[in-house]
Formats: sequence, C-alpha cells, structure tokens
Amino acid sequence: MEDWVLRALAKWPDVPALFGWLSLDRRGRWYVRGEPISRPQIIDTIGRNYAADEQGRWYFQNGPQRGYVSCETAPLVLLAQPDGSLRTHNGLLVREPRLACLDEEGSLLIVTEHGPAALDASDLDWALSRLRGVDGAVTEDELQGALDQASGEPTALTLVLSVDADELTLPVKRLDLAAAPAELGYVRDPQPGAAG
Repeated sequence: MEDWVLRALAKWPDVPALFGWLSLDRRGRWYVRGEPISRPQIIDTIGRNYAADEQGRWYFQNGPQRGYVSCETAPLVLLAQPDGSLRTHNGLLVREPRLACLDEEGSLLIVTEHGPAALDASDLDWALSRLRGVDGAVTEDELQGALDQASGEPTALTLVLSVDADELTLPVKRLDLAAAPAELGYVRDPQPGAAG
C-alpha cells in the first residue's frame, strides 16, 4: 500500500467498506458500477493499492475506505510478455508460479506469489506453445484428454514458463472454474461479513 493510504487508515480506521461497486473482468479491466474505468491514473492507483484480506476477498484500499472487488474469473489476470515472462494486470512480475490449472473451457489459472491469476484469453497461443505432453509439445488428443478429466485431478500435461531467464515446469491440474475459488483460496463475489 502507498504511504498516503496508510496515513489515511491511521487517521480514519473505522470507515465502512464498500461492496458491489468494483469489478474486474477476465481481461484485467476495472469497472465501477458496471462502467469501465479508462483513466490510466485511476487504474494505476487501484493496482498499487490492491490486496486480499484474510478471507480471500480482494479489495482496493482507497484511502481509509476499502472497496471489495468482484472478479469474473480470478483476482489477478496474467499477461504474457515478449520475453516469455508473465505480469499481472496491475504490473507485478511473476517470479514464483506454483501450479497451473486447466478449466473446463481450456483456460489457464496459475497460482503465483501474488495470488491466483487467470491467463488473459488473448494469450492462448502463448499458452499452447508452452504446454507439454508426454513426449514434448502437447497434442490435440492430450489436450482433450486433460479437458475430459474430472475437476481436481492432475493431468499428464505440464506448463513451461520463463522465470528470470530460466525455464520452470509446472504441473497442470484440471479444475472447473466454479471450483477454483474454494480450491485456490479466493472469493469471486465478496459480501459483507464479520471481517468486512
């Protein structure tokens, strides 16, 4: 969090949180009450002050007020970079990916040191070029076999990522999108509660 946010929190610690105002779509675009936020300064401020509480509810800390975020898929969206690395939609470089999950539609979720993240759909070719089957590049049959597996099951696929000029191989698990929040520890649509 930025210093101005921390100072505001210290001065006004009991400002009620907002729910249902902010959302993040599967492409990493922010919305306020259904209207897209397009101003770069606002997007940057949200990105620098975006975090999760102990219940896995993601929020934007706007000075003393916390605005909880509804996520279309995951609380972070990953964008492939020209060098093969990944960055979150709010600019954080991924250095410690832990697990890749393939949902029922063939989309990828990746657990990172920053939190659970969905790979941007525009990076499908990037992902396919890095998926590996038993004998190298993934085949259509291997991909279909992984998609046909039950949610929660490991697949025979791996995902090769570039991390700090090294290659890292992650196991790929099959995981339905509806099961992802409970399995990966986040809340897709935060609601007021005891810690709100």
